[in-house]
Amino acid sequence: MAITRIFRVQIHTQFRIEFEDKFSDLSLRTVEEASGFISASIHKPTKWSPNEYMMISYWKNEAALIAFAGEKWNVSVIPYGMEKFVKKCSVYHYESWD
Repeated sequence: MAITRIFRVQIHTQFRIEFEDKFSDLSLRTVEEASGFISASIHKPTKWSPNEYMMISYWKNEAALIAFAGEKWNVSVIPYGMEKFVKKCSVYHYESWD
């Protein structure tokens, strides 16, 4: 059963430009290279949440997520070098309906 992973991250405002460059490259590449990865999209903030970004990724199954994120796959995966941008983050998972 496919799993949707929703990663939300609030960043420190002063790093916005640098974060956006790396989020759209490094973070996206990290998930795209994982076995069992299906697809992903990244999202920028609106004026209502100016420092919050999101990545929605789709995975073949729970085993694919464990291979990517480890046994604690319900915890956010922050690629090396990205931790300085993170003020707060969370991750949520949902199984496909079918």
